[in-house]
Amino acid sequence: MVQLTRIYTRGGDKGQTSLGTGARVVKHDPRVAAYGTVDEANATIGLARMHADEALDAMLERIQNDLFDVGADLCTPEVEAPEFPPLRVVPAQVERLEREIDKINAELEPLKSFVLPAGTPAATYLHLARTVVRRAERDITLLAVDATINNDALRYMNRLSDLLFVLARHVNKQAGGDVLWKPGEHR
Repeated sequence: MVQLTRIYTRGGDKGQTSLGTGARVVKHDPRVAAYGTVDEANATIGLARMHADEALDAMLERIQNDLFDVGADLCTPEVEAPEFPPLRVVPAQVERLEREIDKINAELEPLKSFVLPAGTPAATYLHLARTVVRRAERDITLLAVDATINNDALRYMNRLSDLLFVLARHVNKQAGGDVLWKPGEHR
């Protein structure tokens, strides 16, 4: 369990931070960038929650907790025989997202155009969260070039961006429909 008694430690004053293993790295390390962007995605989901109905809010709260799992996973490099077993994202978390995507997408009309990131406040924030999740996914793949990562963390982020997309469409459907791209309309 986490217990925070001091908020500032001065440990980062020289541009370094600690990973989950206790190892110190520079704050611009690809691992720190990856879990930092996951944290940013989590904050954008918090914005969407301000405009969500009860059911959507509950789903997004669970996702926010999962994103802390992703962050914990990414901040703890894989080592042989760790003293304490690290928290890792598991396939069941990815599979739950897939079930939710399938259920919500089945209620939506097939797309005939790209969707603009607009509509209701909730949908717009869900689209914003989706774009930040996609950036986190890019940061994780960059980290994976030189480090071993748990592929389920990457899979989770990939499915999450899809879920956020269908959730934005679902929210907009309740308010009248998607805001569609009209190619070349303003030439």
